[in-house]
Amino acid sequence: MPRRRFQIALTPPGFAFIVLALVVLIRSLSARNAYEIVLSSGALILSLILGAVGAWAARKLASLEPGWKSPLPFAAGTEEDTLVTGFSPSVPWFFRLHFKVRGRFYPGGCFEGCPFLAETSVSRGSDTAHLRIGFPLGGIFNGEASSRLRDIFGLFSFHCGVPQKWTLNIRSAPSARKRYYIKAHSGAEDRRQRTSSDEERYYMREYAPGDRFRDINWKSSERIDTLITRISPDNQEKVRRIEVYFRNFGPAGKALPSLGDLWLLDRAKARLAQFLRDVKETEASYIFLVHTAQDSREIRDQDEAEKFLDELAGLPFSPPRTEDVVGAGGSGGDLYLFSTACDAGLSAFLLSRQQPFSLFLVLDGPQGKNAGDTDFLHLKDFPAKGCIPLSRWVFPGQRKSRNIAGNRAEIEYAGLRL
Repeated sequence: MPRRRFQIALTPPGFAFIVLALVVLIRSLSARNAYEIVLSSGALILSLILGAVGAWAARKLASLEPGWKSPLPFAAGTEEDTLVTGFSPSVPWFFRLHFKVRGRFYPGGCFEGCPFLAETSVSRGSDTAHLRIGFPLGGIFNGEASSRLRDIFGLFSFHCGVPQKWTLNIRSAPSARKRYYIKAHSGAEDRRQRTSSDEERYYMREYAPGDRFRDINWKSSERIDTLITRISPDNQEKVRRIEVYFRNFGPAGKALPSLGDLWLLDRAKARLAQFLRDVKETEASYIFLVHTAQDSREIRDQDEAEKFLDELAGLPFSPPRTEDVVGAGGSGGDLYLFSTACDAGLSAFLLSRQQPFSLFLVLDGPQGKNAGDTDFLHLKDFPAKGCIPLSRWVFPGQRKSRNIAGNRAEIEYAGLRL
C-alpha cells in the first residue's frame, strides 16, 4: 500500500479563523478586555475540539472505500447523475462526509489537459450520495476519487478512506441523426483463407424459419442442442464491407491544436459514431474496415463497434504525413470519409482515389448573424462543469477552410464562443 503523504487538515478559512482568534486574544490580553478574552478563547477551544474530534473520526474511517458507479458509456454535453455508495452513516455531530473527484481532462485526447474538480456531500444518516458530473466535449479523464470528513463550519477537512484511480473515456455528444446512402463492397468469403476447423462453422449456421428440413444437420444439432442448417457452397452468404476513413490529421510540426481545432475533431468523431450506429441498425451484417491516422481495423459486430467508439473518444490529432496511395484504384464500393478543416492533405488524398466517395467534413462555422446551423462550443461551459480551461484556449486559433470538389460532400459547421 502506498504511503500517504502528509496533508494539512486546516482549510484556508479555518487557518484565517484561528489566526484571527489568536490576534484578538493577544490584543484582548494586553488591553485586559474580558469580553474579547472570552470570545477569542471560546473560538480557539471550539477549533481545538473540532480538530481533535475530526482527526479521531477520520482514523476510524481509514478503511472507507466508496463505490462510484459512473455511467458507461459516458457521453459529453450533459451532466450525468452518478451514484456513490458505501459511506458510513455514523459520523460525529457537526461533521459531514464529502466525495471528491479531481484530476485532469484531456479534450479530444490531446496531450495537454486541464484541471477538473467535482464534489458532493453525504446527507447525515445516509450511506449513499449523488454526484453530478459532466464534460463539455469528448476526451479522456484521468483522476482520483477520494473521501473527506469536513465540519459544517468549513474549518477542517480530513482525508479518510482509500483513494481510487479512475480513467474515463468521454464519448462525443451525439450528432443529429441523418440518413446515409450506403454502397458496400460485396464478395464471397474465400474458402482457401479458412482453416479446416473453421469450414464446418462457415458452411453451417443456426436454423431459421423457412429453411428446408432436409438441410438440418441432426448429428451436429444433437451435440450442441441447437438446430444447425447446412449451407451449400453455391449459396454461401456474401459479406458486405464498408470502407471508412477517419482522417484525424491536425496541425503540422509541434504546433498544439487550439480548442477550436479540438472541437472540429470532436464533431467529426460524433458524425462517425452516428454513422456506425445507423448502418448497424439498418443492416447488422455489414463489416466496417476503418482506417485512422494511427491504424486500421475491422469492426464485425456490436461489441467491436462499442470498443472502437471508446477508443475513438481518446483518439488525438496526428501530424500530417505523406500517405501511401498504392491500391487507390478502388474495389467496387464507395469510400466514406470523415475529416475536418485541419486536414491539409485531404484534397490530395481525394485526387488519388479513383472510386466514388462520400465525404463528411467539419469546417469552421461563420460567426454573428450568419451563424445559422453552426454547432458552437461555449468556453463558459468548462468552469460550469468543473473544468478550468487553459489560458491559451481563450484566444481563438487561426481559422481554416477547405475547398473540396467531389461526388458527395456533406458539410457541418462548428465554432467556438466565450
